[in-house]
Amino acid sequence: MGRRYEVAEVRRRLSGSRLVTLTGVGGVGKTRLAWHVAAEVRSAFPDGVWLVELAGLENPELLAQTVVEALEIRDHSSRRPLDVLTDHLRDKRMLVILDNCEHLLPQCAVLADSLLRSTADLKILATSRQVLGLTYEHTLSVPTLELPSTEKRRLSIKSLARCDAVRLFIERANGVLPGFSVTEANREAVERICRQLDGIPLGIELAVVRLRALSVQQLLERLDDRFQLLTAGSRVVLPRHQTLRALIDWSYVLCTDQERLLWARASVFTGGFDLEAAEEVCSGDGISREEVLDVVTGLVDKSVLLREEPHSTVRYRLLDTLRQYGREQLVAAGEAATWQRCHRDYYRRLASEARAELFGPSQVPWFTRLNLEHTNLRTALEFSFDEPGEADTGLDMASDLLYHWITSYYIGEGRRWLDQGLAVCTDPSQVRGRALWTNSWLAVIQSETGAAAAMLEESGRLGKQLADESVLAYTALYSGMIAMYRGDAESAIGLYEEAVARHRATDDPVGLVLSLIRLSLLHSFLGDSPRAISIGEESLSVCDAYGEGWHRAYTTMALGVEVWRQGDTRRAAGLEEESLAFNRSLDDPLGVGVNLEVLAWIAATEEHYERAARLLGILQTIWQAIGAPLSGYGHLVNYHDECESRTRRALGATAFRAAVKKGSRLSYDEALSYALEEDLTAGEPGGEDERPSPLTPRETEIAHLVAQGLSNKEIAATLVIAQRTAEGHIEHILSKLGFTSRAQVAVWVFEHDRAADGEGGSTEGGR
Repeated sequence: MGRRYEVAEVRRRLSGSRLVTLTGVGGVGKTRLAWHVAAEVRSAFPDGVWLVELAGLENPELLAQTVVEALEIRDHSSRRPLDVLTDHLRDKRMLVILDNCEHLLPQCAVLADSLLRSTADLKILATSRQVLGLTYEHTLSVPTLELPSTEKRRLSIKSLARCDAVRLFIERANGVLPGFSVTEANREAVERICRQLDGIPLGIELAVVRLRALSVQQLLERLDDRFQLLTAGSRVVLPRHQTLRALIDWSYVLCTDQERLLWARASVFTGGFDLEAAEEVCSGDGISREEVLDVVTGLVDKSVLLREEPHSTVRYRLLDTLRQYGREQLVAAGEAATWQRCHRDYYRRLASEARAELFGPSQVPWFTRLNLEHTNLRTALEFSFDEPGEADTGLDMASDLLYHWITSYYIGEGRRWLDQGLAVCTDPSQVRGRALWTNSWLAVIQSETGAAAAMLEESGRLGKQLADESVLAYTALYSGMIAMYRGDAESAIGLYEEAVARHRATDDPVGLVLSLIRLSLLHSFLGDSPRAISIGEESLSVCDAYGEGWHRAYTTMALGVEVWRQGDTRRAAGLEEESLAFNRSLDDPLGVGVNLEVLAWIAATEEHYERAARLLGILQTIWQAIGAPLSGYGHLVNYHDECESRTRRALGATAFRAAVKKGSRLSYDEALSYALEEDLTAGEPGGEDERPSPLTPRETEIAHLVAQGLSNKEIAATLVIAQRTAEGHIEHILSKLGFTSRAQVAVWVFEHDRAADGEGGSTEGGR
């Protein structure tokens, strides 16, 4: 990386200012410098260092929402995203990196100012081609990489290789020509190339790719030719943006015709794309679908496309500077709208396919895929609502993404898209009817039952007018939820039973299971145990017939409530823990919250009051983060209140507060380990410091099975868990360790065990 002086200077400025902005031309390395600084100062921010990537965000109205998502804030309330942010950050000691602010300067300035004024310990590091313009902002113009001095004596080869620009040249050249080094024979050419490119990192990286076909001297000669054409013989030094532009122009010229086409067409993607997306969106008119892979490979070889591998899936990305260049080519050719529509059509189909595949064994992979594609989905929706005559398509797509909004950080954004579409698409139609009940569920989750009821009233009218059984079925289901929320159990039973009947008639397993879960909980609440159990078991059988996991976890939760009410606390705990394990693997905070509620009630029933109080403390944190306690399950609040009162009486006020505080101070992973009794020392003094790894004991166990070469299916069989649960654990392991492959996990296990053995004891490795 180099940049020793710049890293030290940014650290110094951060120590004295809460807002530091790194400025400079595109490609100069602002983002890379910000991340280098972040890695060095991470220990000073106990609440973490968070990156908010803004290059792909085109709608300034979504800025605060994008920051909420990047900070992984799960808020199910209907509050403004800015309010959610300020509340979340108020007591946090955190560094937030706002990357690529230049196209959203006024909005970023307002956001940064609002956040910094409402918090005490938040710091912001921004990168932008221009300053934000706040009076208290400290700025640092990021220089190009250090070049060898022309005024000092001739440097040795070793000293020359330590200059930042030359060091980067050597590193990138080794990726093209393994074993490359600077020698007396090529040193002058290397120095001149670095100078010719003004030490711009992106320029060096693009130029070095040419060493596959050229010698260093030939590369220098061709660079000279490019710049002589640009300056028409002038000896005036090129401005740096022209230097980079000339090099990008040259890279474009040296691409094949197909590579130029794909470069331009790929600029419609935001946040990256996979090969399937490239084949669907970028093929045609000069590139066949079968040729896309070779063309993508050519652009990767030329460093135009970056290859990344998140979650064991290969994706490609254009750097922002190169994406803007590609978009210019697309606009100049008059083809921007054509390929934006291709992009929209592909993601419209993807959303529809995900909805169709929701209820089955592919559920978790689909949720993961939609999360990876979130920025592209957002771009597709923006196109639909901005393009005349396309709003119906956008509204239908937003409805298809219902479970994407619910299972991630996007409930507020989902409401926004649906509200926007419903305001425009006012004609009575199946699309509007479905969007109304879809939006009503999001409103119920946000505890806005008044808004939900109004939408359901209209969807019911539309369902009858259009004779649409599906709309009528879901209208009955969510109307039942509202009735239950209002304490009208009699009406709720009738509505749930109507929903069950209609969903059976339309052969909709998703709606059927949702209705059965609610009906089971209601009969349990009314004391009809046999009915509650039989309905719950029917729901399980439907889920198992389809190989479904998420709704099954909620069914298991509902059964756990009834089994607890019957007094079988051991079996109830087993059911809740099974449900919790899946909800954790899916990272569903609402499901996790309800599971923890029932486990707290069970602990109090068993007179394990210390555990009950700690679980209540954990729940304080979770419900506060979600913004809607027992969201959608409000009729269970009496059980929570009874548990809290009983536990407080048993422990006494002082001990109760202390135990609750211990629970509330646990991190999310520690809290779930404690709830599942995976780590019985969680929260004890010194427990966190003594933990040998970032993995929970269960994750450590699974990491060892991965290291042994077991497949997901074999791991599931060994541990007697669902394969989907094993897959979820492995995703968490990869994420926590920052890895992209199972082989990296195996190496980590080996090194971790060796380190533990060296300290005089083995951990899981001795199994």
